[in-house]
Amino acid sequence: MINAAGREIPSELAGRKLKPYRGPFSTPPSGRRKAPRLKFHHPRKGKVLKSIREAIKKVGLKDGDTISFHHHLRNGDAVVNMVIDVIAKMGIKNIKLAPTALFPVHEEIIQHIKNGVVTRIEGSMNGPVGEFVSYGGKLSEPAVLRSHGGRARAAASGELDLDVAFIAAPVCDDYGNCNGRYGKSAFGAMGYAYTDTVYAENTIVITDNVQPYPVTPAIVQQTFVDYIVKVNSIGDPSGIQTGTLRITRSPARLKMARDAVRVLEAAGVLKNGISIQAGAGGISLAATKFVHEYMKKHGIVGSFVMGGTTKYVVDMLEEGTMKKVLDGQTFDLAAIDSLRRNPMHVEINNTFYADIHSGGCAVDKLDAAFLGGTEIDFDFNVNVNTHSDGFLLHGIGGHQDVAAGAGITIVLMPTTRGRIPAIRKEVTTVTTPGETVDVLITERGIAVNPRREDLIEDLKGKVHIVEIEDIYRRVKGFCKEPKPPKLGDEIVAIIEYRDGTVIDVVRNVKN
Repeated sequence: MINAAGREIPSELAGRKLKPYRGPFSTPPSGRRKAPRLKFHHPRKGKVLKSIREAIKKVGLKDGDTISFHHHLRNGDAVVNMVIDVIAKMGIKNIKLAPTALFPVHEEIIQHIKNGVVTRIEGSMNGPVGEFVSYGGKLSEPAVLRSHGGRARAAASGELDLDVAFIAAPVCDDYGNCNGRYGKSAFGAMGYAYTDTVYAENTIVITDNVQPYPVTPAIVQQTFVDYIVKVNSIGDPSGIQTGTLRITRSPARLKMARDAVRVLEAAGVLKNGISIQAGAGGISLAATKFVHEYMKKHGIVGSFVMGGTTKYVVDMLEEGTMKKVLDGQTFDLAAIDSLRRNPMHVEINNTFYADIHSGGCAVDKLDAAFLGGTEIDFDFNVNVNTHSDGFLLHGIGGHQDVAAGAGITIVLMPTTRGRIPAIRKEVTTVTTPGETVDVLITERGIAVNPRREDLIEDLKGKVHIVEIEDIYRRVKGFCKEPKPPKLGDEIVAIIEYRDGTVIDVVRNVKN
């Protein structure tokens, strides 16, 4: 069947009936949230156990179960590999792995896929694991990729049914209260762990720092925690700062960031009370910095800024251009320090942030947002998950959620990546639908989605606008269109839209 994004998807796959994407707000929910399991803990018995193996035995993890992890330590995480190694040694097989995201540090999972310990994945795969899965024949059923809000929705509805949630915590007490702010492994906000602890059948906290009761603030609360295991280290917090979290130094890309400020100024949204989603890529970081400088120069005070929280976001709070920071994921050490000491730096969870099947989420209150991508096409559809060669190398993050909620969604994207054009007649994979993307800013021009006639009118005479097809033609003058990827018939991944419908599928890459 053909969905509203023009992509062909099967009606059923691996025993699961697929619902086609119909539009960003066209599939209202039915039913109720999943009821968490009732739990009991005897006050005379301790929760702290001696080993991960003991905790796994206590919760009764078995073949075929689903386990989850959160990724606040990003490429510095040690808990995922640690836990799966123990599961493998215990002889448990056919596990469904449901992380909020995997990173290159988790490459050893590939061996556990080969030996049948991990046979299914529902979660973002950044790097080697995604590439490995792309070749096909690796998993027993297609992987499922969701946005941050989409994952929270799936866990809350029971669509993603979690048997055991493993929570990495840099500080925890002996009853299970923990947060990400303190200790040698502090990583900042811990909001992505919230949904898992609430809806998982069992929750095991893995920590390297047990402190006296009560640890506050209790982002993960004792009421949901079954057991605690102390280990030597949960990971290296310096790994949360990856190469994508450095501001660009390219003059052309810095100009793109300044153009983003010009667009917002011309659109009339750079005024008191503005709310912004800051991006984490080099160009988006520069755009956040330049917006801050503009607001400071003109005495503008915004309501809130959110997104992956960095030093540039913290500067807005510290220097008075934003009243609050809403933080679901902390991206550098300066932001961790700010979260500890500034009460206006507020920690939020993924349900609050972006769950479309709720009474309202924070992305809906955004005036503007900066996003990136690997490809964009003439209809403004954005690819975040694959490259033009078809390899599955990136997760969705909050891309779909933010684009749908923000008043003006700006995609900042260079026209080429390694001599490969980023603007395509049709993207390799649709992650975020074009009807939720408003502006494309490149080093070779600014294009506005024709659907936004109001925005085109606002920018007329203030910002030079070109058609996206014109930018494409300029790029084609010096950069050849890449050959279509060699794809097979096996569907290796399902790309869900944030409401649980299917916006696209990813097929295996042939050698």
